[in-house]
Amino acid sequence: MVVESGNLNFSTEDSSGTNLSANDSVRDTLMSREQSELGRTGHTVVAVFLGVIFLLGFLSNLFVLLVFARFQVLRTPINLILLNICVSDMLVCIFGTPFSFAASLYGRWLIGAHGCKWYGFANSLFGIVSLVSLAILSYERYSTILCYTKADPSDYKKAWLAIAGAWLYSLVWTVPPFFGWSSYGPEGPGTTCSVQWHQRSSRNISYVTCLFIFCLLLPLLLMMFCYGKILFAVRGVAKINQSSAQRRETHVLVMVVSMVSCYLLCWMPYGVVALLATFGQVGLVSPTTSIVPSILAKSSTFLNPVIYGLLNNQVLPGLRELWVRASRQPHPPHPAQQPSGWP
Repeated sequence: MVVESGNLNFSTEDSSGTNLSANDSVRDTLMSREQSELGRTGHTVVAVFLGVIFLLGFLSNLFVLLVFARFQVLRTPINLILLNICVSDMLVCIFGTPFSFAASLYGRWLIGAHGCKWYGFANSLFGIVSLVSLAILSYERYSTILCYTKADPSDYKKAWLAIAGAWLYSLVWTVPPFFGWSSYGPEGPGTTCSVQWHQRSSRNISYVTCLFIFCLLLPLLLMMFCYGKILFAVRGVAKINQSSAQRRETHVLVMVVSMVSCYLLCWMPYGVVALLATFGQVGLVSPTTSIVPSILAKSSTFLNPVIYGLLNNQVLPGLRELWVRASRQPHPPHPAQQPSGWP
């Protein structure tokens, strides 16, 4: 997903200009980027990374989706939020990575100015849905484990409202560039498209600031608060029961560190580079430099299903059964029948 950052030599005119002039600006930039500073070798290296990310992201999300489709017992309300994360990441793999992969192979953007805008919008939309869903998932676990909220496995209304809220929230922050509050266009060496972070107009600066606070920083703070509370609670129990509780504490600690570290690794460099491109000195973030955080952000499409799905104690038995059935074993194991609030 995803939102990507870069620094290009666009005009700094206010985005209140006509759509025609905006389209001409995007088209001119795309044409001027045909000879990129990356060179043939650089574009090839980027294409290899994007190809690996696409393959791993598509397969890992597909495996998780197949397990949920095969085993109805896994479709608990809280797991629907996990499923929503996999769906948004899969959409990035389908509608985002292949286009940037092809553009890197050719060294230029291939689907025109309008395609560039829709690419930027779609990947921003799916990426923010994934980030917000991660924060919602952390809060649901917090409320279930620490607030003594009894989880009703038959009540899906709350989960569906949370999923709908995540998509609506993302739309609220990704539609405005079509109406003049910032804009979508080429970034980096011209092989991807996203919000035009580098523009110094007041509208663009205010949009980038709001996007960083409400779509990156707030979800991170919510995750850290919820998982931190859960970790302290588990450690408190471990002091009373020194056997199984300590193993539980270790498991939760590994999961919390993995979740927060994955979030920081994939998204914080992206957000920092976007802020530097917006508020820093002109030319501080070069097109080549912006490629690294962009690739890290896209890597979330396969890290998320690994951490939240394939390492989940509920999903793994189902995945093993699918593997055994594919190998034509006569007596495959069955997944756990009692869902839990924590993987």
